Amino acid sequence: MELPPIGPAPILAVVVGIFHTALYVLIRGVMGARLPLVLVAAILGAFAGEALGARLGDPVRLGDFSLAWASGLAWLGIVIVGVTATLGPTRTSR
Repeated sequence: MELPPIGPAPILAVVVGIFHTALYVLIRGVMGARLPLVLVAAILGAFAGEALGARLGDPVRLGDFSLAWASGLAWLGIVIVGVTATLGPTRTSR
C-alpha cells in the first residue's frame, strides 16, 4: 500500500514556526522550559494560518503556501503562550 505524498504545507509550516520561534528567542532572550511550548504553538499557528490563507487569499505567497497568514498566526500562537506563561502561577523555590 502506497502512502500519499506529503504536500509542502506541513513542511513549510514547521520551517516558518522554527524561524519565528528563533526570532522570538533572539528578541526576548533565554526561554527556559517554555521553548517547546512556544515552538509547538508557532508551528500549529503557521499551519492554521496557511489553511486560513488558502481560503481567504494572501498577498504574500510562496508557491501555494500563504506566508503572511502563516507568519501572523505563528506570532499569535507565540503571544498566547507568552501571555499565558506570564499570567500563570510561578514556581517558588523553598
